Amino acid sequence: MRAFFMGWNMKYEREKESPGLLHPFAPVFDARSCALVLGSFPSVKSRENAFYYGHPQNRFWRLLAKLFSGDVPQTIAEKTEFLLLRRIALWDMVEACTITGSADSTLSAQRLNDVPALLRETGIRHVFANGLTAGKLYRTHLEKTSGVPILVLPSTSPANAAWSMDRLTVAWRPLADAVQKPGEDTL
Repeated sequence: MRAFFMGWNMKYEREKESPGLLHPFAPVFDARSCALVLGSFPSVKSRENAFYYGHPQNRFWRLLAKLFSGDVPQTIAEKTEFLLLRRIALWDMVEACTITGSADSTLSAQRLNDVPALLRETGIRHVFANGLTAGKLYRTHLEKTSGVPILVLPSTSPANAAWSMDRLTVAWRPLADAVQKPGEDTL
């Protein structure tokens, strides 16, 4: 399965002037995607590993595996397939920025990704933020004009250690509910 449409791929292949770091990978989605999970900007480890939530202590992939009673995907191909089979799109709010390390609190000079275009070109009806920063950026800049409200979920980052895996699983349940087709069990 293709993780994204060709036009989005080309966006990331051309050189651009940026205020520091440029988001290094394309969004994951296909025509069946009905829910979008938005982060803020990839961590240092994610950038090194060339995919979302690449820090080994980030609980995102383990959480999704638990929510959907599946195995934890390991490779980029497995992670992409995992998302697409469950009709989940994945992207980040920030296209380019200045940031110190991986701390959202140091984000500055942000240029946002064109999330409204993604929403227009897909059947995405549900938007979820992985953490407060993504939620605040979406609410401030996009929620009113996009017409799609966002549900801010607790961050899966290791920096959010106050949230246990059990608490995260309960809090993230709306994502599983959103992608479940009527009359069928979740995957």
